[in-house]
Amino acid sequence: MVTRINGFSGMDVDSLVKNMMAAKRVPLDKLNQEKQLLEWKRDSYRQINSKLYEFKSSKLTDKYGRSDALNAYKALTTGNTDALKAEATAEANGIDMEITVKKLASYATVETTGVGSGKSSSQSLLLMDAERVASNDGKVFSEMSVAEQEAIVKSLENKKYDIKVNGVTFSFTGQTSISTMVSTISSHPDAKATANFDEVTGQLLIRSKTSGAAGKIEVNTTTDNESIISLFKGVKRDLPGEDAEITINGNEVKKNSNNFVINGINLTLVGTTPSDKPVKVTTQRESTKVLDTIKGFVEDYNSLLSLLNTKTNENKYRTFSPLTDEQKKEMKEADITTWTEKAQSGLLKNDDILRSVVSSMRSIITEKLGTLDDIGITTGKYYENGKLILNESKLKEAIADNPQKIIDLLHGPTSAPLSGMFDIMSDKIGTALEQLSERAGTNRFSSDLSGTYKEESVMGRSLKNYNNRIDVMQKNLTTAENRYYKQFEAMEKAMVKLQSQSSNLLSSLGLG
Repeated sequence: MVTRINGFSGMDVDSLVKNMMAAKRVPLDKLNQEKQLLEWKRDSYRQINSKLYEFKSSKLTDKYGRSDALNAYKALTTGNTDALKAEATAEANGIDMEITVKKLASYATVETTGVGSGKSSSQSLLLMDAERVASNDGKVFSEMSVAEQEAIVKSLENKKYDIKVNGVTFSFTGQTSISTMVSTISSHPDAKATANFDEVTGQLLIRSKTSGAAGKIEVNTTTDNESIISLFKGVKRDLPGEDAEITINGNEVKKNSNNFVINGINLTLVGTTPSDKPVKVTTQRESTKVLDTIKGFVEDYNSLLSLLNTKTNENKYRTFSPLTDEQKKEMKEADITTWTEKAQSGLLKNDDILRSVVSSMRSIITEKLGTLDDIGITTGKYYENGKLILNESKLKEAIADNPQKIIDLLHGPTSAPLSGMFDIMSDKIGTALEQLSERAGTNRFSSDLSGTYKEESVMGRSLKNYNNRIDVMQKNLTTAENRYYKQFEAMEKAMVKLQSQSSNLLSSLGLG
């Protein structure tokens, strides 16, 4: 550590060194300013990322992209509304219906006798078998001695357990848990079955994935290994699947599911109804929801477009660089704020990612402009940069005249559900989010403004390089500063020595 004191010569060494170091610090200040600009730009990208994600996810998908967002009809039910739920689709034809539910659709199910309560789905098949063996001997496994338990477990440890479901054979070891077994059966595509374990009754339930009379479930044992069915005390019931039976306006109707669409109304059967107390379903036109959806989209689209256009056209003040700590010491807080606002302005001016997403959004509108005009949506003047204008009167007429046309335009027709304008726009914005993530390290799956950035991004690597260069430069400046102090210290010592020699000489000459 270099001792830093002012010498006997009266020179202000600290001021001299500070002035000498000022010029050497200029490259470091410039490097810090470049780093600061890059960090500000990255933060600006994150703000854009947040707005794009919010528009894509919260607006286009979760709000305006929902199937009921453009539905101009509403289903009303009277009577036993607990037995039947009704929701109008865009294809609702307005025919009133009186519905009696005689029978619900069911799944073909194989149900075991069960081993009673107290069993967890995490329990292994080996332990299940050990309890069965003990029970066959008239004992309770948990009440046996440790030696007896170990003897039973040892005799079973190499056994395998099989079950055949709809022709697919499943084989498990004793270490397999009940939960793993049922998930394995349920996830096999060829078995076409769902397995469940009831911890209350200890029953294994296997049912067809297809409801109604068409659903089939066939469970067999194999001759090679222990049957899983035997671990659950055999089959108690083998129930066939049955179709739902209802009457609609006096006509008998059978359905293989409890959820289906008739006359454009999505019906969900929950329970049966008395034959003399049908549920009445009527359809009511509800244009307000469609109107609110489209008005909301236009407002959110214009807001996002305005933000992107503002950022890409923002003035850039090249003479306003980020302030250094030394510069801030000489300025008032208000002046610092004003200067910083100038320095941060224009960071995304003419940015290629933002310009690309603006171009994509406007192109989508342009391609659909003819149909959009039919429902009252047009673009503003050329200087408004693609802003949408909504004619509510014309939109209301379009909703009343042909609501399906609006759905086909914005959500896509039934034959091509992902071809709607909302879906196409969502895909384009998704591309921009990916580009922002690769460049700035932002999270394309979140609108969070406080999360960490991915280091392995273009900007992340650049900032890491800046930090390394700044660290090296700071070490070099510290070395230079210490060297200057050492030089001044040596000069002070030389001057003191010279002064002492001069005094001695004058004294020897009698002049002192």
